[in-house]
Amino acid sequence: MRIYGPGATTLGSPAQATRRVGGSGFSLPDATGTTETRAATAPKAIGGIDALLAMQGVEDATERRKRSVRRGQSALDVLDDLKVTLLGGTLDGTTVARLRAAAAELAESSGDSGLDAVLGEIDLRVQVELAKTGQR
Repeated sequence: MRIYGPGATTLGSPAQATRRVGGSGFSLPDATGTTETRAATAPKAIGGIDALLAMQGVEDATERRKRSVRRGQSALDVLDDLKVTLLGGTLDGTTVARLRAAAAELAESSGDSGLDAVLGEIDLRVQVELAKTGQR
């Protein structure tokens, strides 16, 4: 693109003059051909909305297990923070509140008996620490 002077632009080559073919008005081509009209129909659904909603409600066992592992790790992190604050001599209310929230999250079952046993042990330790702080 070249710019020739203020506000002038061209795109590569100069524009060719428009050629007018006789006649001074605008006209449409003849519409003598038949036009085919079709009735509007709704698109066909692949599956009903009920099936889609049911599929969203189905929870995968691996996803439930991953969520349970994350809750267990979160509870262990809070227990570790509690240990650090107790060793530092300052017990704040936010750590205790996080410990209570972790205890509430550990109540759900993961569906795996081994993982549920480990989460039960973590829950027991959380409950012991809450009892020690008097926040049960």
